[in-house]
Amino acid sequence: MKLNRIYFVLIVFLPFLSQAQERGIPVYSDYLTDNLYLLHPSMAGASSTNKIRLTARQQWFDVQDAPSLQTLSINGRIGEKVGVGAIIFNDANGNFSQQGAYLTFAYHLALGGNWSDLNMLSFGLNVGVGQEKLDETGLVGGSNPNDPIISGGVQSDAYFNVDFGMSYYYQEFFAHFTVKNVIPQKRDIYFQNSPESAELTNQRQYVGSLGYVIAPNASDWSFEPSLMAHLKEQTREMNVDLNAKVYHDVDFGMIWGGLSYRRSLDGAEYDSGSGVVANQKLQYLTPFLGINFKNFMFAYTYSYQANSIVLSNSGFHQITLGYNFGGESDRYECNCPAINF
Repeated sequence: MKLNRIYFVLIVFLPFLSQAQERGIPVYSDYLTDNLYLLHPSMAGASSTNKIRLTARQQWFDVQDAPSLQTLSINGRIGEKVGVGAIIFNDANGNFSQQGAYLTFAYHLALGGNWSDLNMLSFGLNVGVGQEKLDETGLVGGSNPNDPIISGGVQSDAYFNVDFGMSYYYQEFFAHFTVKNVIPQKRDIYFQNSPESAELTNQRQYVGSLGYVIAPNASDWSFEPSLMAHLKEQTREMNVDLNAKVYHDVDFGMIWGGLSYRRSLDGAEYDSGSGVVANQKLQYLTPFLGINFKNFMFAYTYSYQANSIVLSNSGFHQITLGYNFGGESDRYECNCPAINF
């Protein structure tokens, strides 16, 4: 009975836990809290100021070894056209963990001839290295010689990969597209000496987003609807985010916040208890709130899993701290707060 319950949890929640097991930085909602560079390498140096961002995310405080993620990033512009950046991260989910770092080079083109008019096309390249670990020392059967899949030790694997992206800004309109984990690679910590490993070398992902800032004349308020789509090539898993964000200018800086709704286009089948097979798709509701006080930024994000069957009701919490420096005299002449803080 206990084993059946374990299988049930794995079947129902595997689509929701897999984001923290993907190679590299998982795609969460960081981009909505003034951290677009964490998702799109083309945003390195795209903003009017240089940025430092520190994030800490924790899922399910009442669940032991629940997924968590910490990142530290910095990006800025060198001269008019070149952007650079760096990211380090630590990602953990139960017995799986990974640590890594990225270096970023970006190139920005002013299509309108004048930078302040903001008609900009940007390209970015991440070069990343990392190490992932699978700790099997505490798994049942780890020392059982009849179970060759579980080694009973700590398996580790180093990797190298690249991300490529591009962004376009025209006044209040913006669009981004990024390919993550471009180079196919084996993950031997899961499939050592297994024929399936040859079929699971592709960790490539595609992330695209677009939006528009609506700013009434002579108003301190602006509204930003946006859309983000995330596709994993190998498994064909796809999520879509629908976002609404509001900004309000104040004397000391800016207050902003909004709501995001994430929905997967595929789901997990399970027995609802009455003999009927049901299908549950991932659904997140994510409210977020942020404040810019002079050069400092603070944001809080809470994600609620809006499903009938959940592992925990405690939700996902994330805090983002930031500092902007340099470039105060180079602001764009548009209402584009995401890159004009």
